[in-house]
Amino acid sequence: MTSENSSSASSPSGDPYLLTPGPLTTSLSVKQAMLHDYGSRDANFIDLNARILERLVDIVNGQGSHVSVPLQGSGTFVVEAMIGNFVPADGKLLILINGAYGQRIKKICDYYGRNYVVQETAEDVPVNPVQLDAALDNDTSISHVVVVHCETTSGILNPLKEVADIVAHHRRSLLIDSMSAFGALPLDATEVRFDAVVASSNKCLEGAPGMGFCVARESALVETEGNSPSLVLDLYDQWRAMQANRQWRFTPPTHVLLAFDQALTEYFEEGGVGGRGGRYRSNCDLLVTGMREMGFKTLLPDELQAPIIVTFHMPSNPEFDFEAFYDGLKQRGYVIYPGKLTVADSFRMGCIGRLDGEQIQGALDAVADMLRCFGIDRITQSE
Repeated sequence: MTSENSSSASSPSGDPYLLTPGPLTTSLSVKQAMLHDYGSRDANFIDLNARILERLVDIVNGQGSHVSVPLQGSGTFVVEAMIGNFVPADGKLLILINGAYGQRIKKICDYYGRNYVVQETAEDVPVNPVQLDAALDNDTSISHVVVVHCETTSGILNPLKEVADIVAHHRRSLLIDSMSAFGALPLDATEVRFDAVVASSNKCLEGAPGMGFCVARESALVETEGNSPSLVLDLYDQWRAMQANRQWRFTPPTHVLLAFDQALTEYFEEGGVGGRGGRYRSNCDLLVTGMREMGFKTLLPDELQAPIIVTFHMPSNPEFDFEAFYDGLKQRGYVIYPGKLTVADSFRMGCIGRLDGEQIQGALDAVADMLRCFGIDRITQSE
């Protein structure tokens, strides 16, 4: 189903714009950075690695206290590595869950046989600091707490500073999955005490997927020696090896790292957390305003909405066909994301990647065009 008046949009590389939680639309210069072949022991490549790791520590203001450790693979690889390394076999992890990525951490613990307890809220409800405080009061065997900074199942922002303060008050260790927030939402190691935070080369840093990283308090990382149940996911061993010769233990994703170095250059040129997060917030505000004007309803109230990805309730109009809607938007140059909720039938639209107001407005125009194709004047929602 297409409109006679519809036109398609595309990025400078000719691809549709990705309004998804990742992989994301990247700049042409980031793509072009991958058009080179480097040996893993090349001096220039080794220097590039060191520069990347230093910049990652800079993002959280962790100079002198924190170090960064890279790891091959998707974001889940480094989340699993964080759990396996920082939670010892005799430890006990409290998992704060309000979405699929908290559930995934629970599954990792099941695989590794790690002892854990769960504190769960609905996908549209932030994790509860009061319940966390009570849990740590009542169970002194809990050694670690893990929280998802921004849960991309819904796009909800969890109260990280409150969680961190409570965990620090109880003298437990905090682990953070900041996969969808790192680099766009503030995280300052001098204000938020954590043992480890993990994220990936794509997402808000706008590189290519294929590399995760852990920024850890050095004193906490030292204590993880011998904890890892996996050779390839041993962050301590990776860190020690890179300290010794600045090289990866196993073949690094060289092209991903070339792109990531360029992406970090562009990140700091944009103004770091303030600049990148500010653009995403503008994207989010424009998207939410435009979709609401057409009758779409957001899952989250504005005060809980992170400027990363927005969940919209599925329309109840009988003429609305999501598969046709998705395909029609893709034909017009915009790829969105199906919902992943249990609490509501929904779909998601991302605000991150190399997008600005022009692309968000283009996506809104494409949505309006699709509604015209369906013969829908205004979206209706089931109560």
